[in-house]
Amino acid sequence: MSSLTYDLTLAGLSIGGAAALTGIGLIVTYRATGVLNFAHGAIAMVCAYLLRQFTVEWGWPLALGASVTLLLVAPAIGMALERFVFRPLALLGGDPAQTLVASIGVFVLLVGGAALVWGTGARADAPTLVSADPWGQLAVAVALAAGVGAVTRWTRFGTELRAVVDDRPLAVLGGIDADRVAAAGWAFGSFTAGLTGVLLAPYVRLDPYGLPLLVIEVMAVAVAARMRSLPVAIVVALGIGVVQSQLTRLHPTGWAEPLLQAVGANLFVVALLVAALVLPGIGTRDALPRPAAVRVPTPPGAWAVAVVLFLLPLGFAGSDLRTSVQVPALGVVLLSLVVVTGRGGQISLGQAAYAGLGALFTALLAAGRFPGLPRLPELAALAVAVLLVAPLGVLTGWPAIERHGLALAVATFAVGVGVSRFVFAQPYAVSGLSLDRPAGFDGDRAYYVLELVLLAAALLAAHTLRRGRTGRALAAMRDHEAGASAAGVRVPELKLTAFVAGAALAALGGGMLGMGLRAFDATQYDPVRSLLWFAAVVVLGADSVLGALVAAALLVGLDAGARGGVAAALIGLLAVLVGRFPEGPYEALRTAASRLRLHPRATLTPLGVRVRRHLRTAGAGRPRTLGAPAAAGAAATTGPDREPGRRPGPVPAGTGRRTAPRPSPAAPAGTDGETGPHPEPAPADAGREAGPRPEPAARVASAGRSGAGRRTAAGREPVRRAVSGAARRAGADTRPLATRRLRVAHGGFTALDGATLDVPPGRVTAVVGPNGAGKSTLFHCLAGTLRPSGGQVLLGGRDITRLAAHARTRLGIARTFQQLAVFPSLTVAENVRVGAEQGRTADPGAAERALRLLGLDGPVRSLPAAGLPTGTLRRVELARALAGNPRVLLLDEPAAGLDTGEVAALARVLRALAADGMALLVVEHDLDLVADLAHTVHVMAAGRIVASGPADRVLDTRPGG
Repeated sequence: MSSLTYDLTLAGLSIGGAAALTGIGLIVTYRATGVLNFAHGAIAMVCAYLLRQFTVEWGWPLALGASVTLLLVAPAIGMALERFVFRPLALLGGDPAQTLVASIGVFVLLVGGAALVWGTGARADAPTLVSADPWGQLAVAVALAAGVGAVTRWTRFGTELRAVVDDRPLAVLGGIDADRVAAAGWAFGSFTAGLTGVLLAPYVRLDPYGLPLLVIEVMAVAVAARMRSLPVAIVVALGIGVVQSQLTRLHPTGWAEPLLQAVGANLFVVALLVAALVLPGIGTRDALPRPAAVRVPTPPGAWAVAVVLFLLPLGFAGSDLRTSVQVPALGVVLLSLVVVTGRGGQISLGQAAYAGLGALFTALLAAGRFPGLPRLPELAALAVAVLLVAPLGVLTGWPAIERHGLALAVATFAVGVGVSRFVFAQPYAVSGLSLDRPAGFDGDRAYYVLELVLLAAALLAAHTLRRGRTGRALAAMRDHEAGASAAGVRVPELKLTAFVAGAALAALGGGMLGMGLRAFDATQYDPVRSLLWFAAVVVLGADSVLGALVAAALLVGLDAGARGGVAAALIGLLAVLVGRFPEGPYEALRTAASRLRLHPRATLTPLGVRVRRHLRTAGAGRPRTLGAPAAAGAAATTGPDREPGRRPGPVPAGTGRRTAPRPSPAAPAGTDGETGPHPEPAPADAGREAGPRPEPAARVASAGRSGAGRRTAAGREPVRRAVSGAARRAGADTRPLATRRLRVAHGGFTALDGATLDVPPGRVTAVVGPNGAGKSTLFHCLAGTLRPSGGQVLLGGRDITRLAAHARTRLGIARTFQQLAVFPSLTVAENVRVGAEQGRTADPGAAERALRLLGLDGPVRSLPAAGLPTGTLRRVELARALAGNPRVLLLDEPAAGLDTGEVAALARVLRALAADGMALLVVEHDLDLVADLAHTVHVMAAGRIVASGPADRVLDTRPGG
């Protein structure tokens, strides 16, 4: 090995050793708490500054300063974060979105605080704790990894750690002190962060922005290790470090020289892009739907105040006006986050990249330096730049199709870092570049008027994307992605649309910001800005257009009127308090103000109003029955928990109701073998005589008369007409939904083993069986949320096995969910309208018919779905499914959470739908309901259908019963 190669290898090992420390700290924190600590780099920066303060400013001995910094301060930071920031979030359920916001908030708070305390300038006198010889850093990394591995594998604490990560509530029930485990994980993670910072500080820029970003870039090693394997993280870190060091020997020539040099100097960024975009994502828990609260309404008169405040700068002059011109531009950038994150529910940590590209492309087009395009006037250049940047939103939109939560956060952040490093930081793109204002708008006041016009246009665009059909679809996707897909929303295309629209708005704002500053300044669009902007929009109201404008004014105004870092510190403080005030600062203030009222006025709930009306009528000599009405709307008069007869889910055996049959000895649950012949599904007419007959549609007229709203005789429409109109259109095709030899295997476990059944029109087909029998797997294969490894799903003879859920909905297959899949931030009517707009056929009256059918056309239609009783929400979900005019309806545990009256009303509606030609498949544990409702029953065990036939024969002669 030559001397140069050896020296470069040593240098690479030194870089890799520091990166390995970062990977170890991130993995340990994630495994102990489930939090991807975006603040890791900020903690490293603070510890590096503290060591410099102790030794350089105060003259402490290096050993004492390092001991205090690494053994006291760094662990104390981690434990304080766990106790005051992340433990409240864990007690609220550990929502990944909130933990991400809190982690970013800590990052922003520490960066802003460091800028306030130590200033924004770079320091070159950081003390050297370990010499440049890589063996010391490498030994520290290997020793830490070995110690963590030994503790995790061979000690009781390691067992507790794994238990807390797998299921924190269950671990607590088992007697494990989850708080102690999480505190230890945070303390160790902060220790490794501090060690990384003090080791890197002498060799890199020590400033509040550079070092945190550098440490975040080497997050690639932890992501490549899937946040699990310490040995993999160390090997990846050392490998990337050595390769990056060796690439400095290359001196390419030609047009690709700047790009190749940038790649060689930023190999960890390349690794982050590959790990985030190509490798499987992290954080599988993040794919779960997150309940959304009702959006807090804008206070009366707030828009009038906002308009006045935005017009005030027209009276300013000098530096005040030059600062004010940044506010509308930044407001447009933040509106892009309202569209992507607030309305679409997608995490985007790369919006600064699109804003910067908008400014860069505008400058290049105005200067005539954009390849293939002539020089354009400034306004035209801005418009063309927006058109060029908008399609690049696919860079972050495409990963969002398959990624959620932390995985999406890492992917979007990686794209932002990549653009910053490979475009904005390269002299070939930005050298000698200036940006003028449009002709006629050169003065600050004139340009501010132009900005207000562009801001108004952006507000109109954002309003359009947040209202109407597109806005409802975006909100549905945000509230419950699987439910939106089941309603027919084209989720992949909608995600791409949101990111493309967000990129266009960010590019417009970035170009406006560049014109306001009269130059392209890459520091205005660095990845740290993305984190700051994201945190600001989320804590001030992610789905609030007014919140974005307030955030822009705060970010510009605070930093302009005080020392740099005030805005970041304030936004960071609000973000870390997300666990204390999960609904945002405005809602917290409103709640606090309501508590301070000395004489709060008592008001009756809708239930109280109805009870008072009944009591007054009874007192006048006309007694009325206050019991639950035998209608589909019975739940509207009861709370989700108040009635003793309400059933929270499947009824356990021995309570007097029949439950799912036990598997026969020939096919024990959990095995793949079967001694007897596989029974064939019953023919389509099986059970026509023996099974229960469906009631005529006319007999369910009373099911639509809900307690949710009283109708006069003149306005009352028979439910028969509503059912018949929708169901006859649905049942025009008499060919069935069917499966043929479906097989689903997960590793060595076979969930479905040759399942074959038909779901014929005009009949109710039921699937029953014990837990683990394969019912849910079969249901998901029919609904399109799970692709089988073998066999076919047929609809009218057409193979739909590979079609996505939303595509099947548009072919006429609707479904409901065992766990409610409503959209809490939308009203009841808007929930149903989503199904009508995205369903099989475009029918303007479908939503109203479904609302009338399920008794939701009264006052309840205007209420947000969040907080409504379970029975009402079940009806909302069913109404949404029916509004799409389906021909097949799949019901997963439809009676879960309903009381006896509600179950009876539901059964009448379902019988009427079947009588009018719709095909229904019901997966249900309550065998009394199945016996009363189904024509054909299929019994499953161990992934197979072990018995089929009429309900009375199959359920009365069930195996082992």
